[in-house]
Amino acid sequence: MTEKIEKSGSQSERDGVQSYRGKAEYRNSDFGRFCDLSTFPFTRFTHSVTQSNQQGSSETKTTHFGFQTVPEEAKESLVKNVFSSVASSYDVMNDAMSLGVHRLWKDDYVSSLRPGRKGPLRCIDLAGGTGDIALRILDYARENYADRETSVDVVDINAEMLKEGYKRFKKTMYHNTPQVRFIESNAQALPEEQFPSNTYDLYTIAFGIRNCTSIPDVLKEAYRVLKPGGTFACLEFSKVNNPLLNMLYDQWSFSVIPIMGTVLAGDRDSYQYLVESIRKFPSQPEFAQMIADAGFATGGLHEGKGGAWRDLWGGIASVHTGVKV
Repeated sequence: MTEKIEKSGSQSERDGVQSYRGKAEYRNSDFGRFCDLSTFPFTRFTHSVTQSNQQGSSETKTTHFGFQTVPEEAKESLVKNVFSSVASSYDVMNDAMSLGVHRLWKDDYVSSLRPGRKGPLRCIDLAGGTGDIALRILDYARENYADRETSVDVVDINAEMLKEGYKRFKKTMYHNTPQVRFIESNAQALPEEQFPSNTYDLYTIAFGIRNCTSIPDVLKEAYRVLKPGGTFACLEFSKVNNPLLNMLYDQWSFSVIPIMGTVLAGDRDSYQYLVESIRKFPSQPEFAQMIADAGFATGGLHEGKGGAWRDLWGGIASVHTGVKV
């Protein structure tokens, strides 16, 4: 049975409140509520970003959705539909698309951050629905530093992805502990009441920022919620620099991956979008400059030691870091 949520507040606030299947109650905000489901409890906070930003303007702003040009206010729902469609097969498809290499990249990414080395951390993992980065953070801190106090808030805009992460954590020692929470919210507009400024020691986002409508808004929010001295770390697909490797990568991406999406997930279009979204993401220097423009201290605008990013496998993926000053 679908329960209606009583609508209150201004029109823009009401736009942020959505109905949900199950038992629900308000939690101190017109933007969000706590959903108390016997199988999947999580906190939901939504915020209509693009609509409110465009009020008072007759000009329709556009952005990319893969290789398509769409109105900004449409992209969020289009991306939600993609990840709702692929959620249950997401990990299987990642293994197939990367031949398992994504697991090595994620291991390298988390181990380079060394969570727990200087004591317990409060972490936030954006676009982290399936929980694989959060689990790596908690395992690394526990196994290397006997740290059982580091915690991770797993935040995603898509409830289906969060359900997959919640199911994964039910099989671990962290289930029903203060070390992990699952929260549905928009990385571009994290509600202040749920995500106060200067709260987190570590902000991670892996293979997610390219799907956001406004990367600068995501970076602005990342800077806000981090404590001074806190670390922003992003793992994302990037630009391949070697021409031969780039040619082979393009062949694999555009010829093989959509077919895999059809065979393994029954969804060619979603995986076609994911491939296209990688090509639309800024280059390593461009993204590094965006991080610096958000206020973060980064290395030099180059790759490698002392640089703002580190390439993995010739730039197929890159790790970007910055520190809040």
